[in-house]
Amino acid sequence: MESDAGIIISPVRLSDFDFDLPPELIAQHPAAERGASRLLHVAADGAIVDRMFRDLPGLVSAGDLFVFNDTRVVKARLRGRKDTGGEVEALVERVLADGHALAHVRASKTPKPGRRLVFAPGVEAEVTGRQDDLFALRFHAQGRTVLEVLEAHGEVPLPPYITHGPGPDDESRYQTVYAAVPGAVAAPTAGLHFDEPMLAALAAKGVETARVTLHVGAGTFQPVRGDDIVSHVMHEEWYSIPEATVAAVAKAKARKGRVIAAGTTTLRALESAARPGELRAGAAETRLFIVPGFDFRVVDRLVTNFHLPKSTLLMLVSAFSGVDPIRRAYAHAVDHRYRFFSYGDAMLLDRAAASG
Repeated sequence: MESDAGIIISPVRLSDFDFDLPPELIAQHPAAERGASRLLHVAADGAIVDRMFRDLPGLVSAGDLFVFNDTRVVKARLRGRKDTGGEVEALVERVLADGHALAHVRASKTPKPGRRLVFAPGVEAEVTGRQDDLFALRFHAQGRTVLEVLEAHGEVPLPPYITHGPGPDDESRYQTVYAAVPGAVAAPTAGLHFDEPMLAALAAKGVETARVTLHVGAGTFQPVRGDDIVSHVMHEEWYSIPEATVAAVAKAKARKGRVIAAGTTTLRALESAARPGELRAGAAETRLFIVPGFDFRVVDRLVTNFHLPKSTLLMLVSAFSGVDPIRRAYAHAVDHRYRFFSYGDAMLLDRAAASG
């Protein structure tokens, strides 16, 4: 049974998605080279094989279609002071029109509407209201757009489990090589493994590629509260599916090629756009929550990183490859010292035979 929010009612609970992760396995820095990470392959029958990411071209076939999320991470974290003098930090979640934005704001006291936040000489934002847990801001920046302000004064918004501040290396490595459309506040991290030689190798194999855009929000790190996961409300994210991608998917399916999503954000965009019954082009907002029992309509294989315990993304991959296979794969990854989360190693997941 599917709810209006895209939740599949299923007899699973939050505690089903917990696992013990030694802190030292949380990758704090990227591998020396993008393609130097390990790759854990989970086959449709649940078999687990240790590989390297550079092996990927040998695991795909001519006629397959790789779909990438071309969102670009913006320097969304701003630090400054309230006009009353207290320190403030703003993480811009979404840039709106005419100098407006929605942001998470941290301060010793919650700023009220009308309060001004000063981030640099000539750069300030007025708090105009609230939208749920986000603050509505109107920027005043001497004619510069919000994106221009972020590029000039913002920081790369590294995830909360990365303990160091952003450096020059993070500005390049916390970004995919094919990033094009600014708007994300978190990277589509499966894409961080791909470099130009890998893309060329896939093309030489006869693999076609297509793009979607989904602007990843800070809500991707939002914890699920309560053991009854059906009550969880997903954060809203904007996505766009080009007509060319719809056509590419249709052609791949017609020639019996596999649609391979580079990352959970790509998968969520494709599956969200297919909820009416068939994949449709256009832009929309999604709160799609994928848990075991979900009917996958587009994606056949998934390249992804390892995800946080009890996270919605761990539920997604469990829906895709099966709860038990993923549980075994994660136990294997811990035992074999794989690197976890955004800067960590990758997985290649085949969709479980009973899934869609």
